[in-house]
Amino acid sequence: MKYSVLAVLSALTTTFATVQEENDGLIRMKLMKRTDHEMVAQHLERENKALLLALEAKNNPDVALVSKAASASLRGAQPSFEEQLAVAQGKSESVTIKDYSNAQYYGVLDVGSPPQSFTVIFDTGSSNLWIPEINCQNCGYWFLNGGKHKYDHSKSSTYKVDGSDFHIQYGSGDVKGSFSVDDVTLAQDIVIRGQKFAEVSDAGGLGMGYTMGKFDGIMGLGFEGLSLGKAETVFKNAIDQKLVKEGVFAFALGDNKEGELTFGGVDKTKYKGEITWVKLEEPKYWQITLDNVSVGSYSSGKTNGIVDSGTSLITGPSTEVQKIAAAAGAQANLLGQYTIDCSKVPSLPDLDFTINGRAWTVPGKDLVIQSGGTCLFAMMAMDVPNGPKWILGDVFMRKFYTVFDYENEQVGFAEPTY
Repeated sequence: MKYSVLAVLSALTTTFATVQEENDGLIRMKLMKRTDHEMVAQHLERENKALLLALEAKNNPDVALVSKAASASLRGAQPSFEEQLAVAQGKSESVTIKDYSNAQYYGVLDVGSPPQSFTVIFDTGSSNLWIPEINCQNCGYWFLNGGKHKYDHSKSSTYKVDGSDFHIQYGSGDVKGSFSVDDVTLAQDIVIRGQKFAEVSDAGGLGMGYTMGKFDGIMGLGFEGLSLGKAETVFKNAIDQKLVKEGVFAFALGDNKEGELTFGGVDKTKYKGEITWVKLEEPKYWQITLDNVSVGSYSSGKTNGIVDSGTSLITGPSTEVQKIAAAAGAQANLLGQYTIDCSKVPSLPDLDFTINGRAWTVPGKDLVIQSGGTCLFAMMAMDVPNGPKWILGDVFMRKFYTVFDYENEQVGFAEPTY
């Protein structure tokens, strides 16, 4: 549908449907949202695994170096114990540790002709589109969430060979594959022709976060400066092919409600008042200047951060998050994740991000992900060498209508109506 406004809805459901609402100009596609219960359960599983690894490595001198591992994720999840250990052992001087195990929102896109469907994370913290190929190794198992959907280019009439290498190195190993070209369809309606993307042949470097996850691949919504293989992003190609009215997309992530990701414009029913625009520091990540980050007696002063839909938590420098966690009464574990006594949740102070002179507040009660008797503190310590100081993930984005203006290189925030 040419010059349409494309909206992608996230819902607490495991079914998918595309609905064209009469006369509103939006195309909606329901997505899955991983429940808080699933997030807490996976956290506990990872914590137990890390404890076992720590016990096994008790006499290994490399373990003492783990806390000095220099690399960290931009995915809003602390590297696993084995990934940190791999970095400490000096496997590589340029290791990128990424972990999507905390991602919550998933949607479906199609690749090829006839279309092959894949569940992906719509991720503003990266720029490439990648999906597993038919013979992919370490790409999940059929008995875990039904296995991964895998791309078979031999079944697509619009497939074209590229063949250049796709290679990311993670702390625990490599993620490898090759680039291909094919058509990509969003919401069964917007067809991006000739999209360069990666077929992953080995996803071992993503570890259990990928194996256990409910997603097949990633659709990056960052800028070309982050893209491997000089591949233009799906959204950039949609703009160039005049498939969207504006070079804008926006997230409306509701708390336990349906949300909306809109490509090609904003849904004016989703916010009230004016949008506050913030220019990017650099069109690479969606990185902005933060006037201040404050909670209780803590105040950061001027800093920066990225707005990242592929991250569920809020992350910050380890020394700063440690101060905030200590003041809140949260306790850290081996994974670098904090838990808190659930009885303290009602008294948690609000977290304020001051942007363009205005405080954007995340209420204290929303800084916790709770299931049963376990409460995860939704902030995590993360030091990114030469990178952003703070990552404003879904915990932040759920509180505001968040707009990404690709053409004008700015991010906007508005008060939600949902």
